[in-house]
Amino acid sequence: MGTATTGASTTREPELAGQTVVLIGGSAGIGLETARRARAEGADVVLTGRNPERLRQAALEVGARSTAAFDATDPAALKQFFDGLPDPIDHVLVTAGGPSYGPLLEMDSDQVRDALSGHAVLGLEVARNVHGRMRPGGTLLLMGGTGGRRVSRGLGIASAATDAIPPFVAALALELAPARVNLIAAGFVDTPLSASLLGDQLEARRNELRTTLPIGRVVGPEDVAALAVHIMINTALTGATFDIDGGQQFI
Repeated sequence: MGTATTGASTTREPELAGQTVVLIGGSAGIGLETARRARAEGADVVLTGRNPERLRQAALEVGARSTAAFDATDPAALKQFFDGLPDPIDHVLVTAGGPSYGPLLEMDSDQVRDALSGHAVLGLEVARNVHGRMRPGGTLLLMGGTGGRRVSRGLGIASAATDAIPPFVAALALELAPARVNLIAAGFVDTPLSASLLGDQLEARRNELRTTLPIGRVVGPEDVAALAVHIMINTALTGATFDIDGGQQFI
């Protein structure tokens, strides 16, 4: 008795086909890797950053639909950028901005205000500009960190700023619904920014992490990009914080 076999197609459909992903800070590092991965899933990508030449090169690398060079912390420039985009927008990743470190007593009042609220203010300005223009199920993704969860003299006000972001994201998710808002909290990520900050100490830091992290290797921008695209695809995720630090916060 013969057995009939049917060949099943193993081709997987791209999961972001027909969608638009905007990368605020997309010319290098995590933003650029996320653009690359989103493109592999069929998305159109829009890159922004401060450096026009670096943006041009990044756009060529990933086949971006368009780019825009401006300072994301300037509300007027941010609004002008979003006003110029055709609707709808599906996903936005904000990697611009970062934590402030240093002794508390050496900070003036303006520095304290910026350190405590700067990241949330940028996220809120982006949310204002995408409200009503983002498809239901799309996500606004903000970046945070896990290292600032510890309190130490070296971290200064960064610990307080770090703790403020997850509840901010959860509350914003309720207001922006049915679009989603989520937070990616990373530890050390081996990016060009990390290289510029550490200089000749970079390789020593890499070696330290390779020998101490539970995963036995350094987290790279492609790791964070994979998480970001997963959050874009999984429409059940909102108001949540996703840690990606290779276990750095536990050692």
